[in-house]
Amino acid sequence: MARGKLRIYLGAAPGVGKTYAMLSEAHRRVERGTDAVVAFVEHHGRPRTEVMLHGLEQIHRRELEYRGTVFTEMDVDAVLERAPAVALVDELAHTNVPGSRNGKRWQDIEELLEAGIDVISTVNIQHLESLGDVVESITGVRQRETVPDEVVRRADQIELVDMSPQAIRRRMAHGNIYQSDKVDAALSNYFRPGNLTALRELALLWVADRVDEYLQEYRAEHSIRSTWQARERIVVGLTGGPEGRTLIRRAARMAAKGSGSEVLAVYIARSDGLTSASPKELAVQRKLVEDLGGTFHHVIGDDIPSALLDFARGVNATQIVLGSSRRKAWQYIFGPGVGATVARESGPDLDVHIVTHDEVAKGRGLPVARGARLGRTRIITGWLVGVVGPVLLSLLLTGIGNGPGLANDVLLFLFLTVVAALLGGQLPALASAAVGSLLLNFYFTPPTHTLTVSDPKNIVAIVVFFAVAVSVASVVDLAARRTHQAARLRAESEILSFLAGSVLRGETTLDALLERVRETFGMETVALLERAGDVEPWTCAGRAGSDHGTPLLRPEDADVDMPVGDHMALALTGRVLPAEDRRVLAAFAAQAAVVLDRQRLVGEAERARALAEGNRIRTALLAAVSHDLRTPLAGIKASVTSLRSDDVAWSPEDEAELLAGIEAGADRLDHLVGNLLDMSRLQTGTVTPLIRETDLDEVVPMALGGVPEDSVTLDIPEELPIVAVDPGLLERAVANLVENAVKYSPDGAAVLVSASALGDRVELRIADRGPGVPDSAKDRIFEPFQRYGDAPRGAGVGLGLAVARGFAEAMGGTLAAEDTPGGGMTMVLTLRAVPGGPQVMPDLPAQATT
Repeated sequence: MARGKLRIYLGAAPGVGKTYAMLSEAHRRVERGTDAVVAFVEHHGRPRTEVMLHGLEQIHRRELEYRGTVFTEMDVDAVLERAPAVALVDELAHTNVPGSRNGKRWQDIEELLEAGIDVISTVNIQHLESLGDVVESITGVRQRETVPDEVVRRADQIELVDMSPQAIRRRMAHGNIYQSDKVDAALSNYFRPGNLTALRELALLWVADRVDEYLQEYRAEHSIRSTWQARERIVVGLTGGPEGRTLIRRAARMAAKGSGSEVLAVYIARSDGLTSASPKELAVQRKLVEDLGGTFHHVIGDDIPSALLDFARGVNATQIVLGSSRRKAWQYIFGPGVGATVARESGPDLDVHIVTHDEVAKGRGLPVARGARLGRTRIITGWLVGVVGPVLLSLLLTGIGNGPGLANDVLLFLFLTVVAALLGGQLPALASAAVGSLLLNFYFTPPTHTLTVSDPKNIVAIVVFFAVAVSVASVVDLAARRTHQAARLRAESEILSFLAGSVLRGETTLDALLERVRETFGMETVALLERAGDVEPWTCAGRAGSDHGTPLLRPEDADVDMPVGDHMALALTGRVLPAEDRRVLAAFAAQAAVVLDRQRLVGEAERARALAEGNRIRTALLAAVSHDLRTPLAGIKASVTSLRSDDVAWSPEDEAELLAGIEAGADRLDHLVGNLLDMSRLQTGTVTPLIRETDLDEVVPMALGGVPEDSVTLDIPEELPIVAVDPGLLERAVANLVENAVKYSPDGAAVLVSASALGDRVELRIADRGPGVPDSAKDRIFEPFQRYGDAPRGAGVGLGLAVARGFAEAMGGTLAAEDTPGGGMTMVLTLRAVPGGPQVMPDLPAQATT
């Protein structure tokens, strides 16, 4: 069965119309005959949204009871049984009530997609996991409900539901989003114009990135090489020279003029000889690029202008920034230079900027090396000089009367042979020697215009000329080959040095390394394949690039494969690499295998750490069960046995005492088991606070029911701000803190429970007069199954403070221990105050959140 398709309506804030747009799309599909149902849609009391539900089939929701309240969630089984073509599921980032089939709603949606059901859903930009810190810095509110970015990115369609901040605030003022009594608080807090503008920009940029991914995939699938100027991408060509910093800063200023522009700095190491680059300077420039928000790329290319243009077109760049040449005037005899060549061959789709700098015309430091890999133009020029040149020289010399003499003629022909060797290599030089020998014999050796030689001295001269010409051509060609090899080795050493540096810098993700391989060798796809045995099928451990057609399943299907051990191989598609490139590729392949092993070892270490922590918890739990839980059970058992005994006639007072003992033991056992369950929920991350506006004087007195009345002094001012908490979790946390304080306080010394406001926070302080705790142990007492000092074994399992801190953090608060002035310890519980008086948090509707 084919997997269903996911369509997501993405918004910048609540109330932009995501659910309304989703329901409108459902009505359109129903009118076209599509079987669409409402699996779960929450209208939040908005009349216009509620009206859109009319005429659509709705799947009955599943009811779940949690902490005495009944909640409704999507019934996944009912939707699967109904098996519609399209299911509408609102609020992708929603956290399900404990006891549901899955912890998160996006996991429910995954089940529907796997069953072949198309799903339409909604989500706000602030719920994306990667943007949590950014949203908190903008709005001051930490989003408890998040969804992994990859879940949204995998969607087949993402549609942005956009609305200006002014329009959202007007909708809010008209009561189209929240109830009228909550409008003022929402407009002055979460829905401020600045907040909405920033969230809108986040949504637009995130969707733009996603659109750019679609564009890259489309261009790759259709082999489109020309630039589509949908977004400004500025490529900076670096040589490793000191002018690179100027170019990077200039490109960054250009990018700052347009929102969403990117800067990509590229250093191209060419194998046929490049100006020596300082590794230290390249490291400085790399850091500068990354500090300015750009990316650094290292590419090998035999021809720098072509490699630079290929890279720019490959990333769909719109502009190239290059520096003015550092060559001196005489150095232009070697060619027009990179800048002029790139500008000439860039075409109409790429703008080339030549930036001046302080190093212009100061020289390139080292001469340009001659490589064995010559371009077509140089080879043709070498053949023209080697073959046509001697003919033209012969015509010139025969037109000069007596001429310079045979010795000078030989030197002139030898000069052409050397020039042919320098330009075109060995073959044009050998051809020049042969043609020159024939022309010397025919035109300049008596008798002329014949191939015979009358004077033996002339025969010696021609033979010596040919031998010297061949020797010079061989020496020049050998020198060029050695230069090429040296340049090649230098380029390889730069790549290997960069590879080693990336490891030291911590760039050890497999995807990043494979992408680096793809960029370095200019390939389309790079994949790391592995298998368990010689006859087992290959599996892909990691890949970079996009497949055109059938994905790589075997190393044999690739253009280049590099074995790594017996059961692993690096496979590349795009072109066939020369043999000399395989040395560098082998280093990359070995590093890829090391990175893969490291990632797996890190994962195994995390799992081992989790298992060790679980074993520690289980060991402590067994100790608690074996002693602390058995103590109240033993007391209950003894009292029940006594009451059931026929040998003793118990008086009403004795029976009442025994029953009181049973009740006390049961209460104690219930408290211990409750703490164990709470700790288990905290460890597994299933604590789900239901945030409400609450007065402390309503919750704190209820938390004192488990201690004697005269053991606590309560000081809660009536003018305290309202706090945003889960009343149930707050009551449990305060009860644990008070019971712990009473347990350690001496007789006659009451525990003081006081509260005060501090800015946007409210502090609840529980102070005792016990022995106190040294600073070195203040953090350790909050760990599970910890008792401080000589606390008796029957005093509890050591979970009270751990549970209290866990509940405090789940509600967005903190819990810390301080010394009580005059002796003792004070627990400081800090909670979030609701600013401006009673109001409902706009980003936290009346439903379960995490």
